[in-house]
Amino acid sequence: MRFLPLILSLIATPVVADAFERPIPQAQTAEAEFWYFVASLALLAALLGVQWLVRRS
Repeated sequence: MRFLPLILSLIATPVVADAFERPIPQAQTAEAEFWYFVASLALLAALLGVQWLVRRS
């Protein structure tokens, strides 16, 4: 019986933990939009290249 308070105090410790705070999404910068545009163009060029190679054979 003397270990019961110790066990109960160990079980109750997660209750004292801080609540989860959701991250606040940041606004997209102009630089991020520029690199997204560049990546989109690169993907489009790759898809067109593959289509050209497949059509030739």
